[in-house]
Amino acid sequence: MVNHFPLEGSGSGIYTKNLAQELSRIGHKVRVIFPEHQHITNKDFETRAIIFKSENNKNYEINFNFPCFTSHPRSNNTFYNLNDGQIREYIKIIVDTTREEVDKFKPDIIHAQHLWITPYAALKTGVPYVATAHGTDLKGFRKDRRYHHYALKGAQNAEKVITISKQVDRDTKELYKIKDDHRIIILNGYDEELFKPKNISREEVLKRFNINKIPEYIVFFAGKLAHFKGVDVLLKAARIYGNQLNESVMTLIAGNGVLYNELVEFKNSLELKNTFFLGHINQSQLVDLYNIADVSTVPSRSEPFGLVAIEALACGTPVVGTNQGGLPDFITKDVGTLVKVEDDIDLAKAIINELIRNDKKERRKQAYKYALNNFSLKSNIREVEKVYEEAII
Repeated sequence: MVNHFPLEGSGSGIYTKNLAQELSRIGHKVRVIFPEHQHITNKDFETRAIIFKSENNKNYEINFNFPCFTSHPRSNNTFYNLNDGQIREYIKIIVDTTREEVDKFKPDIIHAQHLWITPYAALKTGVPYVATAHGTDLKGFRKDRRYHHYALKGAQNAEKVITISKQVDRDTKELYKIKDDHRIIILNGYDEELFKPKNISREEVLKRFNINKIPEYIVFFAGKLAHFKGVDVLLKAARIYGNQLNESVMTLIAGNGVLYNELVEFKNSLELKNTFFLGHINQSQLVDLYNIADVSTVPSRSEPFGLVAIEALACGTPVVGTNQGGLPDFITKDVGTLVKVEDDIDLAKAIINELIRNDKKERRKQAYKYALNNFSLKSNIREVEKVYEEAII
């Protein structure tokens, strides 16, 4: 597998790590290539980290931080910031590293993440490959034509392109001209061993973040602090539901990104005393926060899939999300609510309805069962495995 991002801090990174671990568990041998600031090992699969420059490392293979489509907790560099020379350097190291690792590992198939440079690198090896379109790559395709040659060549020569939602599938067909019989929708799966209901107290979790007050209700957001995630809309909604419920609601925002300082300033301007920015958190912390929340929010202006919503449901937390992108594919009235994009009033109303429902206990059980029955990685790994088998044949 080859990815443009580390195995933590992005949806595609988590997707890649989960997939690699599950494939290894069922008997496959896996090696993953990805950018990092240091060499990383994993007990379940083999790794090859490409070391990019950061503030804290002196030994690196490429003299700039890894680029992103939006942002990453450990890099605010973007593909669009790279000059032409840096683009050539980036493509060269992805292609050369992929070739080197293929020569050593001798895989039957390559799984490239994003319709960007990694499928092009896979094409250069001569090994059969499939690619997954994650959605942010499509944003990048629209934004920067300098990558079109590589993105199109890599995508159009893949044995199969996996898309993660109906919206991403439609956009992939339109932008990359991938024929219907060369695309397949496979919704993201989550790690059911990690994301599940836990018996844990709010006081215990909040104290870890130096929060000493214990609220009646908790609203939670996890994700990049980028414009398309709509955190500013959530902050405006927080003022509404905070006022209506007499400040008995705490809003917790986990994540980092280019808008961190701007959003904190916006929170202060709205005088939201019960809203806390937690910064970047790890996966185990994320599980605990989902478990103590009454509702998880995905207020995105554009959300290709929304793995955070699946992970929240898996922990028994209903989700309020926007009615666009991949979220309508799986957020049903039994486990959450969909609202209009950019509508803080609609968002606040839906959150209040979730907070004060009389059937919250039963709703949490429904959310957990729904995620487990439909989005468990153990169940959807068979679909991915079938794609691999057909590609090799």
